[in-house]
Amino acid sequence: MRSSLFRRVATGTVLVVVAAAVGGVPSGASGAASRASTAAGSAVRVDVDARAGLATVGDVALGVNHAIWDSQLGTPAVADLLGDAGVRIVRYPGGSYADIYHWKDHTAPGGYVAPDTDFDTFMAGARRTGAEPMIIANYGTGTAQEAADWVRYANVTKGYGARYWTIGNENYGNGHYGSAWEADDHADKSPKEYAAQVTAYAQAMKAVDPTIKIGAVLTMPGNWPDGIVAAGDQGSWNEEVLTRAGAAIDFVDVHWYPGGSTPAEALTKTAHIKDAVYLLRQQIERYAGAGAGRIKISMTETNVDVGRNTQPGALYLADVYSGLLEQGVFTVHWWNVHNGLGTVSTVAGHTDYGDYGLLSSGNCTAGNTVCQPPLNTPFAPYYALSLMGEFARSGDQFIGAGTNDELVSAHAVRRANGDLAVLLINKDPSSERTVTLNYHGFTPATGAPSVLSFGNGDTAISTTADGQTLAPYEIKLVTLHPAAPPVAAPKAPGQPTATATDSTATISWPPAGAGVKYEVFRQNGGISEQLGETTATSLTVRNLSPGRRYTVNVLSRDGAGRQSASSPPVTFTTGTPPAAACTVKFRDTNDWGNGYVGSIDITNNGTAPVNGWTLTFTWPTTWQSVSSGWSATWEQTSRTVRVTSDGALPAGATTTAGFVGAYSGPNVLPAAFTLNGTVCTSV
Repeated sequence: MRSSLFRRVATGTVLVVVAAAVGGVPSGASGAASRASTAAGSAVRVDVDARAGLATVGDVALGVNHAIWDSQLGTPAVADLLGDAGVRIVRYPGGSYADIYHWKDHTAPGGYVAPDTDFDTFMAGARRTGAEPMIIANYGTGTAQEAADWVRYANVTKGYGARYWTIGNENYGNGHYGSAWEADDHADKSPKEYAAQVTAYAQAMKAVDPTIKIGAVLTMPGNWPDGIVAAGDQGSWNEEVLTRAGAAIDFVDVHWYPGGSTPAEALTKTAHIKDAVYLLRQQIERYAGAGAGRIKISMTETNVDVGRNTQPGALYLADVYSGLLEQGVFTVHWWNVHNGLGTVSTVAGHTDYGDYGLLSSGNCTAGNTVCQPPLNTPFAPYYALSLMGEFARSGDQFIGAGTNDELVSAHAVRRANGDLAVLLINKDPSSERTVTLNYHGFTPATGAPSVLSFGNGDTAISTTADGQTLAPYEIKLVTLHPAAPPVAAPKAPGQPTATATDSTATISWPPAGAGVKYEVFRQNGGISEQLGETTATSLTVRNLSPGRRYTVNVLSRDGAGRQSASSPPVTFTTGTPPAAACTVKFRDTNDWGNGYVGSIDITNNGTAPVNGWTLTFTWPTTWQSVSSGWSATWEQTSRTVRVTSDGALPAGATTTAGFVGAYSGPNVLPAAFTLNGTVCTSV
């Protein structure tokens, strides 16, 4: 990163409070830390756990969109600004324009194409940036042959080595589900037809260059039209595309505009990431067939509705990039480099131009009543992206981090050299926070850590001595050296696997070398819980809860007591008893994108009737609820639902209760149910 992005301020004694905890959970701490907002002036506890390994940052993690209607596409000034921010992949030719764009004659019928934005100009800019291309092949008005010819030109004729190619953009928006914004000339606009064409495109394109990676367009779980089954289809868009084209693709491509009518609401949406990615991976594993584990996830468009150019946009960018990357999304792209004026307003005390761009387009409203800053002036999210470039470097491993304040987010990475970096985000627009950093599985060196800051209204990233105080709407990056270099640490175990029952799980992993023992940890916010240790390469963990999701890591320790870095995580969900006294079948029978008609079948597997019953379950998230119910009495308290009936349920009989469910995020269905206190078999 170039020094022009930073301004230096006074340095002195670092105020970060460091509580090094290398063993178990410290007194008074809870792994599932309270998420209540902390009163202004009181300390916020931040826990960072080097034993809780998450995803490793890849070489194309930080991305952005470039569009053919942007006259600054590929210019040296813009290419250098993107390079300075750490951008390593650039998407072309720009959102929905991809489905009307013909690369050979550089036209987009029905749209505007700026001068000097052709593919070769784009590639020259990408190379100057130091970024790879991600290219969207025209599905809506193009052909497989046109896409194959583009691959030939890019990788055979020109030798660009373009690895990533997606087939279309938001093609579920072609009118098949009602809303239509995406061009699609196919007579059949169903996911079945899209899947067939993806397969044909992939075959034609890989016949030219078998090394390329092909992506198919899916929808983000919890976002329209996720869950909707259109007339004539056998399943939702994601289910149909994965079932029919899973064998032909290498990654899936999703977009996420989570909405929110206020900055505060928009900034809560990043809490959806973990569950949304989990559901998407479940869909891939369930529908994509053999070898589904090879299919990766890209997020190639995201932005906010409020505060796009001011500090809320910056806070969102830092939080969403970190949240997606730590869950294993291999690349995240902001929409976009330039976009132009939208609705002008004042957000967080500063003029917001409603512009989706990272950089100013330099244009004005009619009559020049309001003008943007000069062309290419960075907006606040650009500086957040620059902080991400400093924070999440290729090869770094994200590790667990958590706070006890819902308005303070924390993310952390462990570097190959042993350094640990913590990204802190204060989402409170009016009150500062004092943070206390607590480390687990890591001992920081004495002395001052490095601290970078970007605050509300700043026009550069600052270096500072204060890593403890977070001003309102401030982002800070704190980087620490380890007390001892990890030169002699043992090798980290490889990717674990898990086989689970209703109450046990057997965790297995590749050996990490001779003479080591292995320690197995369950992630629990920013503080892991040790489940056991062994000298073998598997461990059976007992006393687990039915229908619960667990994420586990394995570490190795040598005879001198030196602990390795964390293995990659493995996530699994326990089942339910296979032969319980009751069976429950939970069904989503008719989904419309933010709600559904649900049905619960309850079967008495016993030999005696049940005279009066209560079925209890817990929603996996806080954004799910029962709107109404029938055939029983429905009651919800917090996340717990109780369904009661005075009726009799004879031995061997089944009864059904229905309800209307609502959700405002990824709809993770409950997995465990109890009938009169007995855990049922779920099917």
